[in-house]
Amino acid sequence: MKALNSSFRDPSGFVFVQENNIFRVVNNSYRDNYDSLMSKLYPTLRQAELLIPHKEIDFDATKNTNQYKLLQAEKIPFISYPYEWSFSQYQDAALNTLAIQRKALEQGMTLKDASAYNIQFHKGKPIFIDTLSFEKYEEGSPWMAYGQFCRHFLAPLALMSYHDPRMGAMMRDYIDGIPLDLASILLPFKSRFRVPLFLHIHLHASSQKRHANSENKAAKTNRKISRAAMMGLMDSLENGIKKLRLKTNRTEWGKYYEETILSDDYLTKKQTLVSDLLENVDAKLVWDLGANDGTFSRLAAQRAYTIAFDIDHLAVEYNYLNIKEKQEKNILPLLLDLTNPSPAIGWNNEERDSVFRREKPDLILALALVHHLAISNNVPLNKLAAFFAQLTPQLIIEFVPKSDPRVRTLLTTREDIFPDYTHEGFEVAFSEFFTINRKQKIEGTDRILYFMKQA
Repeated sequence: MKALNSSFRDPSGFVFVQENNIFRVVNNSYRDNYDSLMSKLYPTLRQAELLIPHKEIDFDATKNTNQYKLLQAEKIPFISYPYEWSFSQYQDAALNTLAIQRKALEQGMTLKDASAYNIQFHKGKPIFIDTLSFEKYEEGSPWMAYGQFCRHFLAPLALMSYHDPRMGAMMRDYIDGIPLDLASILLPFKSRFRVPLFLHIHLHASSQKRHANSENKAAKTNRKISRAAMMGLMDSLENGIKKLRLKTNRTEWGKYYEETILSDDYLTKKQTLVSDLLENVDAKLVWDLGANDGTFSRLAAQRAYTIAFDIDHLAVEYNYLNIKEKQEKNILPLLLDLTNPSPAIGWNNEERDSVFRREKPDLILALALVHHLAISNNVPLNKLAAFFAQLTPQLIIEFVPKSDPRVRTLLTTREDIFPDYTHEGFEVAFSEFFTINRKQKIEGTDRILYFMKQA
């Protein structure tokens, strides 16, 4: 069994994949903490749907005397990372972590690890996936993961709230969270008048600077904190995070999709065509690239688990809020810039996979997307075709010609250097990799919808 590249830091155990199933090895060094977890806390967290479920698997202990338990965890359909979440996704992930720490303290345990990477979105909600992040709580001991929580959750959320949601992308550069001294510098002075931000970012950053040498660190670590004070810390962090808001209000988001389509009639006709194509598609995982608010993602989600990718933070935010409101379980909205996709990062560039090295889709929806990539970003059609071919065996894709009002708008501010951007040029480029099974003009427009399969 070979541990995943992301599972090497914790001596308590590791995760590996076998036949598309997820397994976790629990080492003997974690025996007491695991038994304590399973006695009360695990059932509590499972009832609250805060922790991923697992079952214990029989194994031959003589082959590895260091191994205490073998667990099979419920599989997450698609792994996402913090820099791919919208503001409200990030906020819910933070509140999920605090809720877990609170319940752990009530059961005599604590989180030793408060990494944002321990949260995934599953069945429409955030869920904690690291079963070995718990240890027995000793009365008077501080929360050792407090600094990590502030770096991984509070700092990114504060920057997204006070400046711009795109600040969350900083987590790509800081895999162990945004340094608090940097967050303190970047946040406006008025943030100091918010007590939680003053305490947990500004004052915390100053304290870290003062205690930079090892002697002061040891003195700080040995400081006692009561359970009641620990609960007060949870309250302070929770209240601070709940009060953070995006500058753009929801009424503005509500018109997002209305401003990107030709007409309601166009939308209805395209929905009918896409639904018809989906009826005959066999897929377990679908990617909707350029999903906007998820209108077409929801059609796919009726048949398969669907990832709704978009470059626009507010579109992803609006989509996620709709998912929460409707309690949808089969769709996951994520941020993705196709011209600069999430790369492999971390130790040896292997700790966190690039977006294209995770679960690959059985089908991609690419609706009203090609013209943005080909004209706005100068990506030739043959490169687009090769890109889609390496990702998926099936493709539902819309071609928007130069006669379309949206393309004409793109071309008003630049020279037309795209002689091959025609229906014929599009079909020639994609036919090198795909067989066109069906094409249908969307009534009332010059747009054409294609269903293709790998040649």
